[in-house]
Amino acid sequence: MQETVQDSGSTDTKNQPNTYDSIIIGSGAGGLATAICLARAGKKVLVLEQHDVPGGWCHSFYLNGHRFTPGVHYVGLMAEGEATNDLYRGLGIANELVFFRMNPDAYEHVCIGKERFDFPANFELLIERLSARFPNDKKQIHKYLNLTRKVSEELYSLPYFKGFWQKLTIPFKTKHFGKYGMFSVRKVIGWHIKNPLLKNILNIQCGDHGVQPKKVPFVLHSALMYHYFQGGYYPMGGGGALIKAMTNTLKKHGGELRTSTAVTKIILEGDQRKKAVGVVLENGQELYADTIVSNADVGITYNDLVGRENLSAKFQQKLAKTKYSSTSLMLFLIVDMDLRKAGLDSGNIWMMPNKDTDEFYDGMLESDISKGDVFEGMFISCTTLKDPSSFDGKHHSIEAITLVDYKAFEKFKDENQERSQEYLNFKELLMQKMINGLENAIPGISKHIIQKDLGTPLTNKYYVNTTDGNIYGTEKSLKHIGPFAYKAKSEIENLYLCGASILSHGVAGVSHSGVDTAAQILKCDPDELKKPQEDQHIRIYEAEDATDYPEWMLKKIAVKTARAKNKSEEVNT
Repeated sequence: MQETVQDSGSTDTKNQPNTYDSIIIGSGAGGLATAICLARAGKKVLVLEQHDVPGGWCHSFYLNGHRFTPGVHYVGLMAEGEATNDLYRGLGIANELVFFRMNPDAYEHVCIGKERFDFPANFELLIERLSARFPNDKKQIHKYLNLTRKVSEELYSLPYFKGFWQKLTIPFKTKHFGKYGMFSVRKVIGWHIKNPLLKNILNIQCGDHGVQPKKVPFVLHSALMYHYFQGGYYPMGGGGALIKAMTNTLKKHGGELRTSTAVTKIILEGDQRKKAVGVVLENGQELYADTIVSNADVGITYNDLVGRENLSAKFQQKLAKTKYSSTSLMLFLIVDMDLRKAGLDSGNIWMMPNKDTDEFYDGMLESDISKGDVFEGMFISCTTLKDPSSFDGKHHSIEAITLVDYKAFEKFKDENQERSQEYLNFKELLMQKMINGLENAIPGISKHIIQKDLGTPLTNKYYVNTTDGNIYGTEKSLKHIGPFAYKAKSEIENLYLCGASILSHGVAGVSHSGVDTAAQILKCDPDELKKPQEDQHIRIYEAEDATDYPEWMLKKIAVKTARAKNKSEEVNT
């Protein structure tokens, strides 16, 4: 069978059972983006997912009928003509998607101690608002934020330098990117901004990397800020709706997806130059393909599926030195509180004490997280305010996240699904600490909790299968991005990777990674695969204003509200 696969360039794989042009391991947004591009090019594609639903971090789940999405909280550059909008149009999934624009006056609410600041969805207004708040720093605010924009624009321009002569001009046309490329956020912001509170406000989105400012590359953080300069958007139906659109499009092009199908090994041929030819499933079945694409993180891919013994000595050293991003606690709540009356809207809430961000992160990522009675640093998202179509008129869904170190859970790592009482007690303690922290942002909320649950690093590891339950792949430090990042094309022939550790993290970043990986397999330019299709358009509505909601959406909201009311009356009766 393996010899047949070696000759698959001249064999019709479409008529052979258990043989494919491409097998993709993992159905996150990156893996599905790769699969769509390959299937659309006429390849016989199979996507394998170990969980019982597709999506990876983008999947949605339900508690008592209320939806939660652990890995999708907002997406940027979604307006017509912007990069993420074009990406979804290029993938051919746009017509199935509806997005809500989060509060344009405050898509991010920053709460640092008792200080408050709102990020508006407008670059010039952000500068104006910060300058009014910190008049003595007006000149430096303007200089620093314009630097982040210049660096980001130069970074985004790099793929468009084609041909020998254009590439010669790169050093001149990307001088800011080159000058600041090897420095951290802490270093660069320290050169421009001296006010400690202002630094904390500008660094608050470092939480989107899971890394403190002293480690986050300035270039990467500039790109993230640029991604959200025009605000944040949330998909109607949560991340699950995005995945549904992708799986529907994959199937439309003849691709196949199997859930509850774990891969335990990548089959290799050759003694010296290794070649990937297939995969072994958990049930022992072997499937073969011309190319294998892993959407699993690099640790799982190389340590578990490939095996270190099959890698070069140099690559083994790189793998041994690899650090992974932090992991998290995720609190999921259903509450019967009027959150709008409590002051909430569709904007995210970032909360931390008024102290140096690096020092705070260092403390937050200590191995003993049982100390104290409250988590002071949290990211809070109310999905029923971001997606008004999901609100039943009474119950709101809240997702609150804090970053932690996996070491705090290491002693429980060998437990199976039947968790020990010690673990359950630990989880209950941490859940209460998170609720206590949430009280600082939404006073009185603990009295309105209808249902609660907590996702831990072990939950992440079990459902998404990441190394040490990490949430962003490799640590987003200077050692793991750009030229130092893992490559889409591995040293194993016919084995490719995509996802958060390859090109970029975040919902949009991993999707771009998936397209770029497909382009390498198809030997074409990624822009060819991302070119917006004329008949594809994303519908976008305001989360804060129902004026333009179409009739079908208003009807959906009315039906949901009526059902919740009837259910409540039945319970009371």
